[in-house]
This record gives sequence, C-alpha cells and structure tokens, in this order.
Amino acid sequence: MSYQFTTIIKKEGKWYVAHCAELGVVSQGKTIEEAKKNIQEASELYLEGEPKTIKMFNKEPAFITTFELEYA
Repeated sequence: MSYQFTTIIKKEGKWYVAHCAELGVVSQGKTIEEAKKNIQEASELYLEGEPKTIKMFNKEPAFITTFELEYA
C-alpha cells in the first residue's frame, strides 16, 4: 500500500532539515534534494518495525497552512 507523507524542509545554518509531519521523523542534507532523499530513507527505516496492519496514519496528505502572529 502506498501513502503520501508531508515533509517540511527548513534551512538551518549550512543544512536543510527535513521533518515528516505524520511520523515525526527528522533528517537532514546539504541540499534540498539530499534532505528529501534522506527523510524518505529515514521514514522507511522507521516504518520497518511497525506492523503493516496498524492504521497509524491517514492515506491523505496533511493540510499545511500559515498564520501571522504579532510578537513583540
């Protein structure tokens, strides 16, 4: 079965840090493409230990939005 996961990638210093929103898995890379490849590999490793019968996440991707906040 195939699932889509949401990945948030932010630049932190010299690295791009990738976070899988549904699984809580984090990885990094020197480029965005490397961070994407690494988060996919890390997520696959994370899921190896999970029983395939558990419905731990939705098949639909997460809804991502932004908001503005006044902070003084």
